[in-house]
Amino acid sequence: MRRLPALVAVTALAGFGLVGCSASASSSCPTPTDSAIASVVEASGDFGTAPTVSVRSPFIPETAGTQTLIQGDGQRITSDDQLSLVDVTVFDAATGSQLVATTYAADVKSATPLPRLTQAIPAIAPLLHCVAEGSRVAVAIPGSELGTQGAQALGVNEGDGAVFVFDVRKVFLPAADGADQYNADSGMPSVVRAPDGTPGVVMPAGDAPTQVRSQTIKKGDGDVLAADSSVVIHVQGVAWGATTTFASTWKNGAPGQATVSQLPPALASALEGQTVGSQVLVVVPADQTAQDQQILKAPANAALVYVIDVLGTVS
Repeated sequence: MRRLPALVAVTALAGFGLVGCSASASSSCPTPTDSAIASVVEASGDFGTAPTVSVRSPFIPETAGTQTLIQGDGQRITSDDQLSLVDVTVFDAATGSQLVATTYAADVKSATPLPRLTQAIPAIAPLLHCVAEGSRVAVAIPGSELGTQGAQALGVNEGDGAVFVFDVRKVFLPAADGADQYNADSGMPSVVRAPDGTPGVVMPAGDAPTQVRSQTIKKGDGDVLAADSSVVIHVQGVAWGATTTFASTWKNGAPGQATVSQLPPALASALEGQTVGSQVLVVVPADQTAQDQQILKAPANAALVYVIDVLGTVS
């Protein structure tokens, strides 16, 4: 048996570390498939620990399908590029032999970001739509849908399918989902949003503020952030008066992760005390952006505007 590298999602935002790659987004749940997987895969063991799995072989899946083995009740996966942390064991469908497995470490930070797997095997992503945090799910994928890259990575013979048993350890919000807040402050940009939550910034007339200012645009009801919280966030950054972004996790297709205190000072101050599910607007004067330039590659000699979605914490 080989070990699948734990593609850990922990970064210190060195160049703003992204934890996945872009995939097409969708919020719809899949139509249940009539898959033979339910009759050929059995798994035992506690969620979050390496399962004991048997695959009745030879199993030649003709279509992709899923079977829920343990039903969780947490946040659900609703889009292809939504960050989730998973452990997974993979089997050769034709022989029933185990191919690769993640570490199943007690620390969820060691689990594998799902977008890293779906980048190599895109067929996985839609099969996990609507799966909830805390679930164990078996997924069968025909050889024709594994793709050359996926088959080579797994060591599957051409034409043979694979069976994946996923433990969905952590699911993060796809976008801030808190309640809209009223802000009476004048001279601040306003925020508009695309249907998928991607924010846009509308600049006001006049000069940028000369002091750091922040507003809570949406107020979430999740965990409260502390200075030492490991937070997962979407960030949109634009220079005052500019029409294009200098930093956007939305464009890159996956959020970033960092300890709050390791962010540039104005962002760290604005986020400490915020709650998961919140969206925060921050304006940083041009003379206070030195660390933004270093960490987030922000332009010099310009005030900066950030829109930050707080998607979750890793603990």
